[in-house]
Amino acid sequence: MAEETVSPKAPAVEKAPEAKASDLPSQKLFGKYTYVGVVVSDPGLEMYISLKPLSIPHTFARHANKAFAKAKVNVVERLANKLMRGGTGEKLGGKVIRTHGKLQGKKSKVLKVIRTAFAIIAEKTKKNPIQLLVQALENSAPREETTRVRFGGTSYQVAVDVSAQRRLDLALKNIALASIMQSFNKKSTLAQSLADELMLGAANDQNSYSVKRKNETERVARSAR
Repeated sequence: MAEETVSPKAPAVEKAPEAKASDLPSQKLFGKYTYVGVVVSDPGLEMYISLKPLSIPHTFARHANKAFAKAKVNVVERLANKLMRGGTGEKLGGKVIRTHGKLQGKKSKVLKVIRTAFAIIAEKTKKNPIQLLVQALENSAPREETTRVRFGGTSYQVAVDVSAQRRLDLALKNIALASIMQSFNKKSTLAQSLADELMLGAANDQNSYSVKRKNETERVARSAR
């Protein structure tokens, strides 16, 4: 009888271990600033300040016209959206703001302004500009405001609590307006004004326009109780 030949077994091929999400390189904002270690200390704003790692904070209005979807938008992109202010001519702080369409709808210009402002902050403070932005938002978000109610033909100002989402909206709006006003018809650029406002707001300095607006809003609300 012919002897059966037994072929040697092929060596087992070891599978490369799958990369875990924690092992993947995290994206950095503008390729420079890491999101790792950025802390939101305000528990009310924690679920609304999105720190989703994005190199370029531009999602092309993916979350537009969806209820509560803006809570998923990166906070740096939300700041850029607030800075895209058109020539409304609204009078604020004794100044008529007219951007003449320089920023309206031109997100690439606004992102360039934020990139320059963050570079100024990093050079002056040696800290992560994303962390300073978060601290400025926490210090600029009012917890109480007033609303008008009507009883029997008479209007009253009544103090009400501010929702967390509106608190963040007001803080972003005031920081953006402060930056535009401080650079309006002045030698200071918008990037320099934004950097100054964020540094003052992060330090809870009373010279910050957004911090002053928060304190004024809460003072009026206390008097209306």
